[in-house]
This record gives sequence, C-alpha cells and structure tokens, in this order.
Amino acid sequence: MDAPGRSGSLVPGVERIAVLRANAIGDFLLSLPALDALRSAYPDAKVTLLGLPWHAGFLVGRPGPVDEVIALPPITGVSTSEDGHPVPEGLCEGLRERAFDLAVQIHGGGRYSNPFVRRLGARVTAGLRTPDADELDRWVPYVGYHHESLRFLEVAALVGARAGGLEPRVAVTGHDREELAAVLGEPPPGLVAVHPGARDPRRRWPVERFAAVADRLGRPVVVTGSADERDLVEGVVAAMRRPATAVAGTLGLGGLAALYERCDLVIGNDTGPRHLAAAVGTPTVAVYWCVNLVTYGPLSRTWHRPLISWTTRCPVCGGDGVDLRGERCPHDVSWVRDVPVDAVLEQAGDLLAETRIARRGPCADGHPAGAGPSNSGTNV
Repeated sequence: MDAPGRSGSLVPGVERIAVLRANAIGDFLLSLPALDALRSAYPDAKVTLLGLPWHAGFLVGRPGPVDEVIALPPITGVSTSEDGHPVPEGLCEGLRERAFDLAVQIHGGGRYSNPFVRRLGARVTAGLRTPDADELDRWVPYVGYHHESLRFLEVAALVGARAGGLEPRVAVTGHDREELAAVLGEPPPGLVAVHPGARDPRRRWPVERFAAVADRLGRPVVVTGSADERDLVEGVVAAMRRPATAVAGTLGLGGLAALYERCDLVIGNDTGPRHLAAAVGTPTVAVYWCVNLVTYGPLSRTWHRPLISWTTRCPVCGGDGVDLRGERCPHDVSWVRDVPVDAVLEQAGDLLAETRIARRGPCADGHPAGAGPSNSGTNV
C-alpha cells in the first residue's frame, strides 16, 4: 500500500504537463533524465517547462522532452533567489487557463515553489517537500546529500514515470554547429577544452594548475568561459607555455555544446559546462568538492572522472562546510586546492588514450560511439 502522498501510479487522461525547474544550466541538465522519463510515460502529452529566458533560447528547435518553455519573471524562491519579487498579478491566472493536468515540481524543497505550483490549478501536483513546505498531491521528502538526478527521478516515479537512463543527453543541432563555425571556424583535431570557471569561487581549481595540465597534454587547447569569467580564461592562457585559444563570452550555450562535441576531452570544475560537455557525449575530468560530488557529480566513471577535494573546513577561518544547517562563512578562497596536478593529468591521459581507440556502437554507459571529434551529435 502506498504511503499518503506517494502514489506511483500513472495519472489518467494527461494531455498537458507543467514542470517547474527555473535555474542554471547544470541544474537543468541534471533534471533531463526525469524529463525524459515523464515524456516516455506520457508520450502524447505536451510538456511545458516553467523556466527562465535562457531555457527558451537554448531549447527552441532542439530535440528533447520539452515541447515549450514559459520564461518566468523574477519570483522570489521560484525563479530568483533575490528577495522582494512576489508572484506578478495575473501570472498564475494566465497559467491556469492552460488547464494543466499534471504539475511537477523538481525545483527545490518547496517552501516557495509548492505554493506556486498549487496555484497552477493542475488536476494532480507532484514534487519535493521539506518539513516546512506545503504538501502537494504526491510528494517525496527533500533531504540533503542526495544526487539531484536521482532525486528528480523519484519525483517522476510518483506519477508512474520510470528512468530510461541516468545521465543527461542533449542533442547538438545544425544551428549550434553554424554558430561555432561562424565564431571559431573549423576546430583542430585532438582538441581539449579547459573550463576554469564556476559560479562559487570556492569550487574553482587554481588557474595555474589548469595551465600546467593543459601544457603537459601536448594537445591543441581551447579555454572556455562566460564573459564574466574572462579574467579566469585569460589567466589560464597567460600561464601556459604553449599557445591556446581563449573563448570567453563569444559563444552561446548552443555554440558551446557544438564546441565541446568536437573536443576529445573537457577539463574543468564542478560547473554547468562540465555537465553540458558530458551531455553531448564528450569525456570529462573535473575537480569536485566532496560535498558537491554527492549531489552534482557524474554517475558513471567510464568517461567521466571526478577528482575529489576532501576539504571540509574553510582554509581561512576553519568554518564547517558540511553542516547543512550552518551559515556560510564569508571567505571565497578555493576549497579544492588540495587536488594535485598529477592526479588530474593521470585521469586526462587515460581518457585521451581511450578516445584514440576507434569505437563502433553505443558504449556501456550510453555514450554514443566515437566520443570526441567524430561524434555525429544528432541526438546524443
């Protein structure tokens, strides 16, 4: 017998599904296995993602489980972390007119998002819940130290959707490749990308260490980052002894996906572009803080190698970093400096050796054949 609020049965007569996931690229990519499961369980339903403007730009014309994106305005706890943004008048009323049969919250603990989802007026609501959040019709508890993709698949299972795979997959389109060609031309064979950025400075491995790894690989190197990460990108290039190409803010997400598709390997921090590279079928090596590895790390190791920092206290003040109820200390120094260059280089060399082996047919962990420059990229 199912526990109250935790039925796992399909919802009958579902024609329209709303899914709330309004945050950053890595967060969205980790939700793709759950979105794929919903699509498979309700193949004739229209799936609407309640997201952000970047979702609309990235997903338009892209094969995948999402049929349309509604870009939400800033709403505190729903589409922004900033205070002072209530739900705009008339927004939920307009969304109710779409007559969603099913509304799924895979956004967070539900303190703000569950009341918003309930206001959509769907026949059935499902999602995550912390003890202080409103209940939905079907819910699972939101607890710490749980991988995000698995967490969201638990939500999908509430409405009868079962996982078809655990790792995200993203299609690279012709438009993506045209953008890449317009900005960078034809990438050289054997290319390796280095991504030194991360939103949280504590997750950034030092730029000089990225430079040391890139130099010792002896491969053509492109260093990627957003416009806000230009200093980090240029810092890696300046610290290298070999030439490298800097790409900071000149490619959109689609163009970046096309670039990573053409790489033999992407080396970076725990960040959205690492997830994007993996989702287009490219092997990755990434530096992770131990706590983030639990929630955001790759779930397979054949093509994705995390190097783990076991630092649990702030290097400056000694503040506890693993107590989920504790306050964040104000220091932004790197917490992952203890990961050595040789460890990253060893894993990078191992994966590059594998990419030199011609492969035919899908790999054991679901990657398409020929990860790296020979990817077809049609629907990976």
